[in-house]
This record gives sequence, C-alpha cells and structure tokens, in this order.
Amino acid sequence: MLQCTAVTQVPYAEALLALATMEGGPEHPPDAVEPEEFVLCELGDHDESAEHAGHLWTADTPDDQDLWLLWSGTGAHRVHRLDMLRLCPAVLRELATRTVTTCAFFDHHPGPHSFSVTDPLGDLIAAHVHGEVRRLVAEDDAAGAPDAPDVPD
Repeated sequence: MLQCTAVTQVPYAEALLALATMEGGPEHPPDAVEPEEFVLCELGDHDESAEHAGHLWTADTPDDQDLWLLWSGTGAHRVHRLDMLRLCPAVLRELATRTVTTCAFFDHHPGPHSFSVTDPLGDLIAAHVHGEVRRLVAEDDAAGAPDAPDVPD
C-alpha cells in the first residue's frame, strides 16, 4: 500500500512543551524540532475517518512509548494533538532470510503495518542516491587504474 501524502506543520510551542515534559525526552528539546518543521503522515493511505500521524521522538524509556503528532481536518479546520503512544507489537518474520522487521507505527494504528507501506518518493530518492554512489565509485576506480603502458609506433 502507498504511504499517505498528508503534510502538516508541527505546532512548535506545543511540541517543545511535550518534548520537555516527556519521560525519556531529549536533553535539549529545541534541537529535536525546528520552528518551521513539517511532518508527513507515515501511515498507509487512509480515508478521512482516521487521523494522520507523524513520529516526532523515540522515548528513551523501558515501556516502548514514542511521541506522535496526530492531526485531522484541513486548513482552518485542522486539529493537532501530541500523544505518547505504545509501539505496535506486530513483526514480520522472513524465514528465508531470517530477518525480523518490527512495525514502526503505534499500537492500534489504522491500516497496514509499516512494513507493508511503500513511499514512492523515498524509493526514487534512494535509487538516485545509489546511482550517484555507483557513478562516483566507477569514476574513482577508473582514476585509480594503472595507465596503459606506452607502446612504440
């Protein structure tokens, strides 16, 4: 499923207060959020009955709770709330590769788990970055190759 494309500005003062007062929050909250910061909904594409959600901070606590910005509505009717939410317990186990992927969303989130949500823009950016790295490595390899020996005419 594709990722939701909703975006909202982080309510700066409220986010600073939440970060400063939360257990396991950052030592210096202004370093964790910018005054003009925006977040993208991380959930899979969903209808208007579900709130949008963007992860703000991973708490350093044993109870696996993170700070999330949730919002609904648009324009002047947009409503934000900040909430400490438990992590989703779902895991994806791939027996062939012996990998375990945990869901990065909060418990009881709407829609599919994070490992089933794809971000096409993120995939395009990653493909571009990997292509640039391959190009630069190839250039370095070509520059480091020994010169061909001089052959008399």
